[in-house]
Amino acid sequence: MADKQISLPAKLINGGVAGLIGVTCVFPIDLAKTRLQNQQNGSRLYTSMSDCLIKTIRSEGYFGMYRGAAVNLTLVTPEKAIKLAANDFFRFHLSKDGQKLTLLREMLAGCGAGTCQVIVTTPMEMLKIQLQDAGRIAAQRKLMPQTVAPGGPVEVKSPTAMQLTRELLREKGIAGLYKGLGATLLRDVPFSVIYFPLFANLNNLGKKGAEGPAPFYVSFISGCIAGSTAAVAVNPVDVIKTRLQSLTRGNQEDTYSGVTDCIRKILRNEGPSAFLKGAYCRALVIAPLFGIAQVVYFLGVGEFILSFLPKRNN
Repeated sequence: MADKQISLPAKLINGGVAGLIGVTCVFPIDLAKTRLQNQQNGSRLYTSMSDCLIKTIRSEGYFGMYRGAAVNLTLVTPEKAIKLAANDFFRFHLSKDGQKLTLLREMLAGCGAGTCQVIVTTPMEMLKIQLQDAGRIAAQRKLMPQTVAPGGPVEVKSPTAMQLTRELLREKGIAGLYKGLGATLLRDVPFSVIYFPLFANLNNLGKKGAEGPAPFYVSFISGCIAGSTAAVAVNPVDVIKTRLQSLTRGNQEDTYSGVTDCIRKILRNEGPSAFLKGAYCRALVIAPLFGIAQVVYFLGVGEFILSFLPKRNN
């Protein structure tokens, strides 16, 4: 991605295409991650990722694993496009006469990319989490009725993204869609600070010669390794973000007033290991997402699509 100059429209298309392909492939694992992170002591319905997916298929059917996928498929294009294009933008402006960036400048570029993407990420995650977790709450009502409260801040029998959006906007305004913004920043900025420099340096190891580009398989493997490493590193904050953004809970499940309150209650009631809930699921989600993204950039999908558009004469 950093080996060649790519136009902004091509970067946006590449990021969007990569996001659509990646989400379609790994969304069921992301659903399992959300449900594992949200269940608390006394209301454990799932024991592992595979157990969660099996029970989801049995109770909700195959497409139950794709609850909330429409939100991701709609918003992942601008989200991934912003993230990848912003990182390239900051890398370009932080470089000195095309020289290789120092590690600090690579981290600053990643920080800028992570900060920019939360504009789209926060409402996307807010809606997606409600839809993904609705099946867990419904299963608890059926199998563990004593653990579920008879309602929630947003109570819709079969919620859709549009219903949730209208309800949140009516009750809380635009701030309702941006609940958990601070936790999202605490997750996405460190993620980008770790991911982008790590990917760039791993990718450089596979270059053919000093100036030659790395083969596509090196870009894919580098993206997978960097993505999974960054995902596991920030998983504790992802658990906090998921808990803060969940609107419906069981009677025996804690509610949280903020990041600090969430950390304190998780440590007291569930122990430090709770911050690693869903870590391997998140690694399995993020690794192929960013591996695919780097391959799409390498193959020049955006440039190929733009080549079919008529060129303007200057």
